[in-house]
Amino acid sequence: MEARATAKYVRISPRKVKIVIDLIRGKSLGEALNILNFTPKAASKPVEKLLKSAAANAENNYDMDVEKLYVAEIQANQGPTLKRYRARAQGRGTQILKRTSHITVVLKERE
Repeated sequence: MEARATAKYVRISPRKVKIVIDLIRGKSLGEALNILNFTPKAASKPVEKLLKSAAANAENNYDMDVEKLYVAEIQANQGPTLKRYRARAQGRGTQILKRTSHITVVLKERE
């Protein structure tokens, strides 16, 4: 049995999110939440919120034991890119790419 949760259109680039999710892949739920709590990265808050959501899905929808849960799979894929312009010298403008992420987490029970 597995419980999953997905956060879409998170306004952080997937490259920055992957640094944080690599820290918690394969860890138990309590340990992963502890790591995220003390990680000084902007991506740690949305990932922590997503992890808590997946734990709530496991407990309420699938009657899984929260103490036995671990992060079986976690991934961050690229979402749509917002294109913005910034004024530059001599009346020019350059494009700014504001990237978004789709983050998915899958929790499973340890035997």
